[in-house]
Amino acid sequence: MAEKNKAVKQQSEQAFVRTTDAPLLPPPATEAGITGWLWHNVFASMADYSSVGAMIRSLSVAALSVFLLYFGFTQIYTLLDFSLFSAVWSDPDGIKREACWTVDQGGSLPSGWHGACWPFIYAKHKFIMYGPYPSEELWRVNLSVLIGLIGLGYVLIEKMPWRREVGAGMLTLYPLVAFILLTGGNSATPFGSIGLWLIIGLAVISVGRLAKQGYLGANMGEFHALIGLTGWVFVIYNAVRGVGAVDFGLEPVDTRDWGGLLITLVVAVTGIVASLPLGIVLALGRRSEMPVARLICTIFIEFWRGVPLITVLFMASVMLPLFLPEGVNFDNLLRALIGVMLFSAAYMAEVIRGGLQAIDKGQYEGAQAMGLSYWQSMRLIILPQALTHVIPGIVNTFIGLFKDTTLVSIVGIFDLLGAGQSAIADAAWSSPVQAVTMYLYIAVIFFVFCFGMSRYSIYMENKLSKSRRH
Repeated sequence: MAEKNKAVKQQSEQAFVRTTDAPLLPPPATEAGITGWLWHNVFASMADYSSVGAMIRSLSVAALSVFLLYFGFTQIYTLLDFSLFSAVWSDPDGIKREACWTVDQGGSLPSGWHGACWPFIYAKHKFIMYGPYPSEELWRVNLSVLIGLIGLGYVLIEKMPWRREVGAGMLTLYPLVAFILLTGGNSATPFGSIGLWLIIGLAVISVGRLAKQGYLGANMGEFHALIGLTGWVFVIYNAVRGVGAVDFGLEPVDTRDWGGLLITLVVAVTGIVASLPLGIVLALGRRSEMPVARLICTIFIEFWRGVPLITVLFMASVMLPLFLPEGVNFDNLLRALIGVMLFSAAYMAEVIRGGLQAIDKGQYEGAQAMGLSYWQSMRLIILPQALTHVIPGIVNTFIGLFKDTTLVSIVGIFDLLGAGQSAIADAAWSSPVQAVTMYLYIAVIFFVFCFGMSRYSIYMENKLSKSRRH
């Protein structure tokens, strides 16, 4: 007992109470910085040698990591070597294909040389970007693209005022301005025909309103929205035709003279902008309690999802004119745009329907309890939540649509890929690296657009997830 008391007394005499804060020490090397990242993501999985099985697993992971590292490094170096280090960047003498020929082929490059021939891209740059669009009218394309980029950037910046109004203008006025700039207007469409169709459209809208008010019976009243929508389609379409028929003093440029990246952007933007609202309508229609609307939307979606896009484009370009009256024809690009729009709308509808099904039933009941109508509850409560849930699916559909624009080349429309393939056929630039350089350039353009959409999608997801947390 005495010894125990003595030990306690010694401990109390040796006790130390810190009166100042301990110095801050850096975290261990395995927990922070590049070394910490490497430890947690690479080396931690190959550092367990506590048993025979763990040792075999660690060595296997180490061997696989070394192989993948070597494979990735060699592939990246090969790509950089072809596109940058060994590439030919200029053709000062104007010798074209001979600038990218080796000694064995009659040129000046060393035997066995393999690199990109960028002078070929410089020479074909205008054709790749604009197709056969007249060179003296390229300012119209550049101006329409510039207006679109400024408007898009303005809408995407959250701190800018009047974003909603600018966005509405980008969806309504900008397509009309771009259409006039690109085509030049003066389409020689008779104004009498346009006026007649406008009157018919207004009459259909009036019928829809009469049906809504119950003057045409209960059966017609159920379809007042569809009747009114049909009338507005007539009015808007013929209003665009009327504006396109006005002579603005611009040189008319037929859509057959469009090509390259211009066609790719026109097809992609039209399909993206039109497929989203149409997909929302189709998704709501498929979940509607009205049997006719649900049946029509279901048949539409299943039909377009069951047909390949290449078949849709072929039918729109080749078969559709056979069913039209003699003398009636549509622009080939317009037919392709309609086909792409309807095809992508069917896929978009299923993506949005997935978001609608993820909404809890209580949200619908809450909207009804507040006395909201169907469209008010959809616009204010259901759709904002549903669209937030399916942002990755929507952007994935947009990216797929952007890449599917290359299929329009099979119906004689020279998009970016079609223009590139036509440029490859130029014998004046014939060389072993001609095609590889062109495809690499096209791949980079597609990657920039698709990666940009993907990053913006991730930004929106993070932003909305933060707002939900708060």
